[in-house]
This record gives sequence, structure tokens and C-alpha cells, in this order.
Amino acid sequence: MENIQNLPIDVQTSKLLDWLLDRRHCNLKWQSAVKGIREKINVAIQDMPENEEIKQLLSGSYIHYFHCLRIVEILKGTEASSKNIFGRYSSQRMKDWQEIVSLYEVDSIYLAEVASLLSRNVSYEGPALRKQLAKAQQLQQELSRRQGECQSSAADLRDRYYVACKQYGITGENVARELQALVKDLPAVLEEVGKDAARLEEQIRLYAAFTNFVCEWSDPVLPMLTFAQKRGNATFYEWRSGKVPTVVERPAAEDAAPDAAADDAIDWGDFGRGTDVNSAVTVEDGIDWGISLEPNSEDTGAGGIDWGDGEAAPIEIEIVDVGADCPEGVARGEDALTLLENSQSRSQFIDELTELEVFLTQRISEMGEEGDVVSMSQFQLAPSIIQGKTREHIREMLSEVQDLLGRLTSLRMQHLFMIQASPRYVERVSEVLRQKLKQADILVLKGATMAERRQEALAEQSRLEPRVDLLAGCTRELQRLVLDYSFNLFLFTALVISQHVRIRSMSSACVLFLTSTVFLFYCRLKQTFQSDTTTGLST
Repeated sequence: MENIQNLPIDVQTSKLLDWLLDRRHCNLKWQSAVKGIREKINVAIQDMPENEEIKQLLSGSYIHYFHCLRIVEILKGTEASSKNIFGRYSSQRMKDWQEIVSLYEVDSIYLAEVASLLSRNVSYEGPALRKQLAKAQQLQQELSRRQGECQSSAADLRDRYYVACKQYGITGENVARELQALVKDLPAVLEEVGKDAARLEEQIRLYAAFTNFVCEWSDPVLPMLTFAQKRGNATFYEWRSGKVPTVVERPAAEDAAPDAAADDAIDWGDFGRGTDVNSAVTVEDGIDWGISLEPNSEDTGAGGIDWGDGEAAPIEIEIVDVGADCPEGVARGEDALTLLENSQSRSQFIDELTELEVFLTQRISEMGEEGDVVSMSQFQLAPSIIQGKTREHIREMLSEVQDLLGRLTSLRMQHLFMIQASPRYVERVSEVLRQKLKQADILVLKGATMAERRQEALAEQSRLEPRVDLLAGCTRELQRLVLDYSFNLFLFTALVISQHVRIRSMSSACVLFLTSTVFLFYCRLKQTFQSDTTTGLST
């Protein structure tokens, strides 16, 4: 039985009020009595003297019996002048608070109220405030994380925006205007590419000689590159007809991709404007279906049907070229564009450049692997233009081809070609880039909202922490008061036992045994209150 005082009994703090009621220490109808006492307290606090300690007592959320006792003690000092010769106070303040204390002590109402407060604080108020405090702290961490994500995502979107603008070759201040300005410089860039194509003469001759020697290919190779090497970035009309146009009528930029038709009528193409369709079918009062309503003795019988098997005139359809109305020597529409502006000729130009690049790359690879007798003897009969080229020279030739190809197929040039072909592409690109900035701005606003909510959660935490500390202090004070009462109850019980034993003439050993039993019960009850209250406050 070592350390028997450390063994708790099965009385929980939440059952303290039931324990008091079951043992008739308090009345079962204590709540109705407390209601009347609370009304008197609300009236009494309206008339209080100027005292700092009283202000602190009244600043609490709930005034209980022990607060009233302390107020009475303070009023004994502030209302000492109203004390009469019989030791009573004539002050109404003192009378009110003394009456409140007396009402509390009737049927030990104050014990029931304090036990209820203690149970509620430990079982409900304390855990609820702790839970709210933990939720506020967790919300701060979550909002801080989300704010960081919003800021990083916004910065990433802005970086992607400026990277995309850099790919287009613009600064991004006014996307649509800068993209349209780039198209104005496109003809000059293509003109430089056309001039540099004149340096491909040696590559073209080498490729033609190689195909003629190896494959006995007599047809011309790389026709577009050959033409560009001689004529530069000429018009598509000159490439198609072989004649230099006397007049070049370039298409207007605003007519490249109209938003909508001028009217709601159906566009039937060129019929009725430049094309003349002649037919033997005549329309006078209606449609001629080829059915004769008059009798014809030569082909049909009387009242017979003319099936068209006779000498009916055949339908004559005249096909007129769409470009027939264009005068000779005038480049108009697509013909007025240069080779590198026209999508069809530009694609052929790039294809031939790629073909030449692949040939030179393969030739460099073959020259690095030559060493057998068969290959050496095979190229002894090759033309001098093939035999006279070293591997390093072909590398230089390949570098020139790749330079032209890279300048035409770069991402920036692809975008410029699409902008030139479709002005609406500028709107689409501008909208896509603007969406990145809009999303970045939305994320910035969202991050600011997260910061505001985090500040609100921080303010909530700052508001809850004093309440938790105050509740813990009040609960520990109530715990101490309950334990003091239980000690007084122990003394009273011991006194009653002593008197009862004396009446029955019991031995002193019996009195000592009963008193020790009550004291042990008090110690275990005290430990139970301490452990349960501490656990409730910590959780």
C-alpha cells in the first residue's frame, strides 16, 4: 500500500455537479435560484465605487460567488464610513452585495454554480478555444503556403509572357502594334535572304553534278533555288511566267482576311462578273425541259414526246480563265508577292534547301568513311567539281545552307509569316499573351486576398490566446476553491464523526479509523480534481 495517496478515485471533473447533487450538498433546483441571483448582480454592478480591483473583477465574462465575496471585502474598506454602532452597513451597495452572498449560500447554490462552471470550462470551453486556436494557426500556415504558390505562379506566368514576347521579337508593351510593326520589316528580311541565296551557286552545281554522275539524272534539280540564285527574291509572277512584270499590284493588307462580307448575299465566285457561259437553252416564258408540245411528223408521231434523240443543238460551255481579265505584264494578287512571301513558293524553297542540306550532310558522312578501293575507283571518273571538294569545304557549304534554312524556319519567322497571311492571327496572339498577364494579375490579387485572410487568422489567434490563458487561470482558481471547500467539508465531517462517536461511547481507535478514512477520501478526491482539470485545460 505504498503511495496510497497517489491512487485516484473514479470521480471525474465532469461528474462533480452530479456528485454534489447526489449527496444532497446542493439543491436540485439550483438553476432557478441562480437566475434570480444573476438579476440582482446585474442591478448591483450598475452602482459601484471607483476601484481598480473591482474593475478587474467586473471585466470578467462571468461573476460567481467568490467574486461576490471579494467585492464585499473591498466594499468593507470603501464603505467603512457607513458602518453603524451595531457593526452593520447603511450603504445600499454593501446591502445589495451582502444579500447576493447570502442567497448564494442558501442550499450551497454557489457550490453547484462553481461545479457547473468548472465542468463546462474543462469539458467544453477549454477544448473549444484550443480547437479554434489550432484551426487559426493551421489556417495561417495553409494561407501562407497558398500565397507563396500564387506569387510563384504569377511570376512564372510573367516570365513565360516575356519569354514568348522575346520569341516574337517584341518587348510586350503593346503586343498588337509591335507585331504589326514586325511585318513591315519582313520584306526587307526576305530580300536579304534572297540576296544570300545567290551564294548557293556552288552547292547547286555540286548537287546537280552528283545526281547526274551517280543517277544519270538529266532533268534540272532544285529549280526554285536555281531561280532564286540567279534572280533573287523575285515575284511569283516572274517565276510562273518567266517574264518580269511591268506593273506589280500588291494585295492590300486589310483585304487579306476580312472579318465579314459587306452584305449578307451569297458569294457565287466569279460567275456573272468575268465568266460568260453560253448555252443553247433559251428561257423566254419559262424553263425549256426539251419536251415538245407541238406535233412533229418527222421525228415523232402525233402527240408524241420528243426525247431529244433528234437533231437537237448540243449545249456549248465556254471555259474562261479566271486570270484572263488581267492584262499582260501586270502582277496582281498572289502573283504580286515575292517567292518568299508566297506560301506555295516559300514551301518549295524551304523543301529544296532541306534537300540540299541532307545531301551535303550525307556527303560529309560518306567522305569521312571513304577508304575502300571500290569507292575510290568509282569517284576517279567523277567530274572535277566532285573530286575537287574537300570535307572541310563541304562543311562550309553546309553551314551556308543551314544558315539560310534557320533564318527562314525560325519560330519568329513562322509567326511573321502567319501574321502576314492572316491579320486575325495578330488578335489571337495578342489575346493569348494578354491571357498570361491576366492570369498573373488574378494570381497576384488572389495572393493579396490570401495575405488578408492570413492577417485575419493571425488577429483571431491574437484574440483567442488571451481568452485561453484567462480561461485556464479562472479554471485553476475554481479548482483551488473547490479543493478548499472539500477540505472544509472534510473537517466538518470529521467533527460530526467525532461527536457521533462520543455519543455512542466508541473508542478513540474507532474515531481515528473513521477520520483517516475520510481524510484518505479527501486526498484521492483532490488528486482526481487536479489530474482531470489539468488534462482538460491542456487538451
